[in-house]
Amino acid sequence: MDSKPNCPFCSLDKTRIRHEISTFLIIRDGYPVSPGHTLIIPKAHLVSLFDLSTEEFADLQTAIHWAKADIEQEFSPDGYNLGVNDGPDAGQTVPHLHLHLIPRYQGDQPDPRGGVRWVIPEKAKYWRDAD
Repeated sequence: MDSKPNCPFCSLDKTRIRHEISTFLIIRDGYPVSPGHTLIIPKAHLVSLFDLSTEEFADLQTAIHWAKADIEQEFSPDGYNLGVNDGPDAGQTVPHLHLHLIPRYQGDQPDPRGGVRWVIPEKAKYWRDAD
C-alpha cells in the first residue's frame, strides 16, 4: 500500500495497533478527547474520505463496528461522536485520512446537544429559540 515516510500514520509503532483489517488500522488516539477515543486509519496514504474506494468504504464500516465493540467492552460509554476533519480548512492537521470514534459519557458536558455542530460554536445551538 502507498505510504509517506514523514506521515505519522504511515509509520505507526506496531504496539499502538489494537486491530487491523485488510485496509484499515485501529488505534487509540494519542491525544484523547475522552476515555477510549479511537482512530480508524486507512493503511494506504489517503488524505480525504472521498478518496476511499467502494471496497475501502465497506471495510470502514467493518472497522467502525469492531472499534465500537472494543470501546464498549472496556469503557461502556453512553454515546458516540464520529468525525472526520477533511482538509485543512476543516481542521485536518495530519494529512492522512482518519476517522475519530469518540465515546461520550453522561455528564461529560452539561448540555451535549448539538454534538459535532460545535465545530462552529455560533451555529451549534440551533434549538435556542425552542427552549
